[in-house]
Amino acid sequence: MEHPFEEFGSLVFGEQEMQERLPKPVYQAWLKALANEQGLDRPTADAIAHAMKRWAMEKGATHYTHWFQPMTGSTAEKHEAFVEPDKDDRLPVTRFSGKSLIKGEPDASSFPNGGLRGTFEARGYTYWDAASPVFIHNNVLCIPTVFVSYNGESLDKKSPLLKSIKAVNDAATRTVNILGEKDVRSVTPMCGLEQEYFLIDRELFLKRTDLRFTGRTLFGMPAPKSQELGDHYYGKIPTRVQAFMKDVNEQLWKLGIYAKTEHNEVAPGQFELACVYNDSNIAVDENQLTMEVLKNTAEKYGLACLLAEKPFAGINGSGKHDNYSLVTDTGLNMFSPGEKPAENVRFLVFVCAFLKAADEYAGLLRLSAASAGCDYRLGGNEAPPVIISVYLGSYIQGILEDLHKHDNKPSDFKKSTYDPIFGLAYIPHDNSDRNRTSPVAFTGNKFEFRMLGSAMSGALANTVLNSILAKELNEINEKLEGLKYLQDIREKALSICADIYQAHKRIIFNGDGYSEEWKEEAVRRGLPNLISCVDVIDVMDDPKSIELFTGLGIYNEAELSSRKAVFIENYINTLNIEARSLLDICRTEILPMMADDWKNSYADNIDLYPNYIKEHNKKTGSLMNGLYAALNQLDDLLDDLRNAPRSKETCRRYHDEVIRTMEECRHFIDEYEMIASSKFYTIPKYEDMLFDL
Repeated sequence: MEHPFEEFGSLVFGEQEMQERLPKPVYQAWLKALANEQGLDRPTADAIAHAMKRWAMEKGATHYTHWFQPMTGSTAEKHEAFVEPDKDDRLPVTRFSGKSLIKGEPDASSFPNGGLRGTFEARGYTYWDAASPVFIHNNVLCIPTVFVSYNGESLDKKSPLLKSIKAVNDAATRTVNILGEKDVRSVTPMCGLEQEYFLIDRELFLKRTDLRFTGRTLFGMPAPKSQELGDHYYGKIPTRVQAFMKDVNEQLWKLGIYAKTEHNEVAPGQFELACVYNDSNIAVDENQLTMEVLKNTAEKYGLACLLAEKPFAGINGSGKHDNYSLVTDTGLNMFSPGEKPAENVRFLVFVCAFLKAADEYAGLLRLSAASAGCDYRLGGNEAPPVIISVYLGSYIQGILEDLHKHDNKPSDFKKSTYDPIFGLAYIPHDNSDRNRTSPVAFTGNKFEFRMLGSAMSGALANTVLNSILAKELNEINEKLEGLKYLQDIREKALSICADIYQAHKRIIFNGDGYSEEWKEEAVRRGLPNLISCVDVIDVMDDPKSIELFTGLGIYNEAELSSRKAVFIENYINTLNIEARSLLDICRTEILPMMADDWKNSYADNIDLYPNYIKEHNKKTGSLMNGLYAALNQLDDLLDDLRNAPRSKETCRRYHDEVIRTMEECRHFIDEYEMIASSKFYTIPKYEDMLFDL
């Protein structure tokens, strides 16, 4: 029987496949193009395309597509068949040219573009991202691409990410070379994305209009039992879910994705899948593909996969933790402390650069994890608070504190050790603990950015991380490059680290991020508290953000303006869909249920009825009246906002007025759910959806 690992990467046209199938000169030309040493000419592109087509058809593929990531946050594809008529006798032949491989043309005005393209300016282009492997999915050859306008502006999430990767590569390589590692030629940002999600029975999903249209429940009371016992976390995986996970793993392995960890998460019905680190460009592509596989595979097992950040109130939401590091082409991890962190100047420089970046650009980090869905998640149930802080742990912070206090000569603190357990003489010890309430936590050899929501693309967060770190490293490089001797460079580097720590240690917090004391302390430290999406809108066109991105060549001002417009449009549309879904559900399902219930209990001589019926009838009528009034208020609000300008002020009204009115509606629905008979209340409840998978 064939083992699943034997098919690992079988659906990927990667470097090994190219080496085997391409003539050596063509393969060498592709490697040089990949390293930006030369361009890819037409004959070389034709040869690669032909080899791709033959390989894909051997695997059963009949179509190809340029697979790209528009500003919707999901992926897009237009399938083209390999077959076309022969010019002479009209017989079908298969063709795939280098031109078709390298360039495609989807309509640019039909995707979110923030004003960069009008309907009368529909031309847009996709261009092959040769750094990300081509793969087959659903019998289609998928070619990862960037998506740009006719004038060259980026219309997607990938092209800014690629530019930020180059920026941090250039900056970090300079830093490492200056610090004495002359053999390092490149530094790659690495990323490991943990994907959390919920599974519920598909039949129940189809009965919940709110889940179908918005991805989250707009009403519903907590089940009698929830996550308070902690018995679901790391518990035995249900049999049906285990079969689902096995299928997902095998599909991902064939796609060359190292699906590694799977387990029950904290909330009932919640699970997690984590993949092994990869180049951040590829990791983001793989995560987009992973989300698609999760959703599609769930249907095969009679399940629905929910990727929304907070599909159920009162229990844990789902995140996408972004584990970030930088690794050289020689295998050095910039955030690895080594055996003696206090003597590891390179480690101290990169950690301090990261601290300074997080402090100076806290607003951008908050923005990179902002969405209407994530607003419901952040700040509780193990999701980090909205105040950006960095957890270092007492060990690493102690080294930096000592560096500052003792004339740039840090002492190596002794880590706590374990007593031998059950005869184990060796128990490895980490450099830091874990802080589940920290937005950004140092976890041994990487920084874990924990604010991302589960449905979000990881592209923007990694673009921001790369960009802000590149900027701070460049500033450090300018201070070090004039020095001649390595010892002078090391001493100057330690001095810079001490100065950075003193100036930016306010961003470090190792305690409970949920506490009221921390909120008060953060105010005293001057840290921004950007509570909702609306509060981060202006971060996009803040002069400091513009200077950062334009200076590094990540975005131009028009592209930044377009991102702000898309962000505003998406926020308004998301809340508008949620509000209209709630109106529809209440008018066609909830109110008729309440009316039937009330009429069933009503009688002319109600005084003769038992107290239960009288009280039930009275409360049902009161809740029905309250819900009806709140719905009319919501309807009036939406009508008033229908033609409102797409602006921050309109977003504020949605946040302050629409959400509040929706919560009022929810209050009446949830109160009714508590007293309603299942004869009348037929909508699946939390207790139905979250248990017994």
